[in-house]
Amino acid sequence: MNRFVTAERALRTAAPHELLDAVSRVLVEEYAAQSVELFLADYGLTVLQPVSELPRTADPVSVHNSSAGRAFGAQEPFLEGVGDDAVRAHLPVTVRGDRLGVLSVTMRDRQAVRELLGELADVAEVLAHEVLVAERDTDVYLRARRKDRLTLAAEMQWQLLPGRSCSRPEYDLGAQLEPAYAIFGDNFDWSADADRLMLYVTNGMGEGIEASLLTNLAINALRNARRAGIAIDDQAALADQAVYAHYRGRCYLSVLMLDFDLATGRVKVVDAGSPQLLRLREGVVERVGFEAQLPLGMFEETDYVAQEFQVEPGDRLVFVSDGVYAAASPKGEAYGDAALARAIMSTRLLPAAEVPRALLRELTGHRGQSAPQDDALVVCLDWRGH
Repeated sequence: MNRFVTAERALRTAAPHELLDAVSRVLVEEYAAQSVELFLADYGLTVLQPVSELPRTADPVSVHNSSAGRAFGAQEPFLEGVGDDAVRAHLPVTVRGDRLGVLSVTMRDRQAVRELLGELADVAEVLAHEVLVAERDTDVYLRARRKDRLTLAAEMQWQLLPGRSCSRPEYDLGAQLEPAYAIFGDNFDWSADADRLMLYVTNGMGEGIEASLLTNLAINALRNARRAGIAIDDQAALADQAVYAHYRGRCYLSVLMLDFDLATGRVKVVDAGSPQLLRLREGVVERVGFEAQLPLGMFEETDYVAQEFQVEPGDRLVFVSDGVYAAASPKGEAYGDAALARAIMSTRLLPAAEVPRALLRELTGHRGQSAPQDDALVVCLDWRGH
C-alpha cells in the first residue's frame, strides 16, 4: 500500500504537463515496470491517441480491434502477453464513468502483474482525476485527444460539454456528437446532485461559428438559471428571454429538457423543439412523445409548461437530434423511426457509454459515402433507480 501512496503523491504534486512522466517514474521505481504509455480517446472515439512530445513518435491504436481498445470498451483491465513471460496491462483511465483513455504498463513478471492488478487500476484512476484537473492549466492532454484539426466551432462545442459519459448508482449516461471534428450547434449537458439529474439535449440552428455561438449562449443561460435553483420550466423561460434579447427571433434553439427525481423516477420534461426520445422497455422500442412547445428564442417571453412521465428500473432512454432520424441515404430515404428502433435493439447489450458510438456507426452505413448534411447527436441513459 505504501507504493500506491507514493504513486498518488507523485501524481498530485506533479506539474500539470508532467503527469505521464510522474506516473512512469513511480511505476518503474516502485512496481518494476519496463515501460508506461498513456493513450487518450480521440474526439471521434475511433482511436486511442498516445500522449507524447510533439511531433508524436508513437502511433494511435484502434478503439475497435486493439488490446488497449478492449480495455477501454469493457472498462476492465486487460492483460496482453508481449514476450516470453512479459505482460502488458491495459488499464482504463476513467473518472466517475467518464472514459478518458487507457494506461498501458509493461512488466516482466506475469504473476506479479496479476497480484498488483487492482493496485495498478487504482493508480490509473488517480491519473484520470489528475488529467481532468490538469486540463485547466495545460493543453497537453487536449492536443493529444485530436487526430485531426478541430474547426473553431467544434472547439467551442467540445469545451462546452460536461463529458461523454457518467455513471452513478441510479443511472449510466453516454453521449457522442458527429461529425466530431466539425460539429456546429448540437449539444448536450447534464448535472446531478443528491436528489436530481438534469439533462438537456439541444439541436442548434445554423452552421459554423454562428451555430456554436447560439448554443453557447443558450446552454450558459440554462446553466445560470439551473444553478440559481430555478425549476426546469422557468429555466426554459429565462433562457428563451436571453436568446430572444440577443437575436430578436432571427435564430433560435431546439431543446429537450429533463429533470429526473432519483428517488422516484418521476421526470419533469420541457419539449421545446426537435430532439426526440425513444425508450427501450422489456424488449420493446417506442417513441415517447410530449406536447411540443416553441424553441428557445423564437418569440419574446414565451411561457413553458413542464410535463411528466415515469421511468422504471431497466429502462433505456435514447435521445437523438434531427441529424439522426432525418439523415438521408444516397437514394434520399430518411433514416426514420424503424431503422432507429432496429439499431437500438441491436445495441441493447452494450453499456450506455458505448451505445451512441454504435448508433452513429449504423447511421454512417445508412448515409453511405455522402458527407453529413447536419450534426448528429445521440445520448443514452440506462436507468436503475434507487
